[in-house]
Amino acid sequence: MEISGIQIPDPLSENAIETYRWAVVHGELAMEEAAEELGFSPDGLRMAISELERRGLLRPAPASEGGTRLVTVAPDTAAAGTVTPMETLLRDRLDHILRLRGEFDLLRPLYAESQARQQARTPLTEVVELSTVLDLIDDAMASCRHQVLVCEPSREQPAELVERTHVRDLAMLRRGVEIRTLYQHSTRRHTVTQQYIDKLVEAGAHVRTLTELFGRMIAFDRSTAFIPHRTEPDGAVIVRDPSVVEYLCSTFDHAWMLATPYQPGQHRTYTLGDEAKQAIARMLTEGMKDEVIARRLGISLRTCRKHIAEIMEHFSAESRFQLGYLIRARLGEPGKGPDLDRVISETCSSPS
Repeated sequence: MEISGIQIPDPLSENAIETYRWAVVHGELAMEEAAEELGFSPDGLRMAISELERRGLLRPAPASEGGTRLVTVAPDTAAAGTVTPMETLLRDRLDHILRLRGEFDLLRPLYAESQARQQARTPLTEVVELSTVLDLIDDAMASCRHQVLVCEPSREQPAELVERTHVRDLAMLRRGVEIRTLYQHSTRRHTVTQQYIDKLVEAGAHVRTLTELFGRMIAFDRSTAFIPHRTEPDGAVIVRDPSVVEYLCSTFDHAWMLATPYQPGQHRTYTLGDEAKQAIARMLTEGMKDEVIARRLGISLRTCRKHIAEIMEHFSAESRFQLGYLIRARLGEPGKGPDLDRVISETCSSPS
């Protein structure tokens, strides 16, 4: 076996060790006698002798002593001739590696300083390739020191991507980084995401859920934030402008205060409650389509339409047009009747 130009012998076989022991006891190696006593075939004995010779543990006797015989060599002597050249070569390569690392260490501050200047000049950076986005997030996670804020509207993630995220999150938690993650209530029914969240919470992260979130975001140390790209579904915009990042983090903090803390196992009894039905009713009054409502709440279209039917039943409405009319009727005159949230809350929270 050869590693970086160094020939590394395979481990000594049991036959070679037994052959060396026999030769040490008898002072020399007599082929026929050794093969008979050891029970080796001639080919087997020759292979064992070859292993010992490659390590310098057997050598021909000097001509003055009858050069056709093989005699043993002390292990320390054999090591000096076999291992020392390898050690010398390894030391030379290690010195070369240390020199190269020193050169890289010398250049690292220059690169960091250049990046800092570039980031100051470019408060927004657009990235459209998913692989590049993931690499940049990995870099941001590796350099994060204090806190990560994650706002993740519900969606099923591929298992391999969830696992990659879990490994990165655990590494940050071990470094003492605080992780706060916001999901939608509907996430509590996503099997793969449930398992990931349970592990994350057990490792020390903080997770809360809310009916509807303000959008996808990851913020690191309240200095850099990743938000979705406007036109590229796999892209992202990296925000470094202090005012914009602070605004995004303040929006997260507000949503965090309104959200419900997550405890492992709670998803087993989770159902879409009055809060979500109220959100659906509000969006219906804004004229949103079923598909848009389902996407914003992170639920399936079928589930969304089921709850729309329940809301219409709460208001005793036979059509969406009638639903809108009944809601407006309960609002009364502007400034005199209850507000929209109160009408929806009182109706959807009460039996139909």
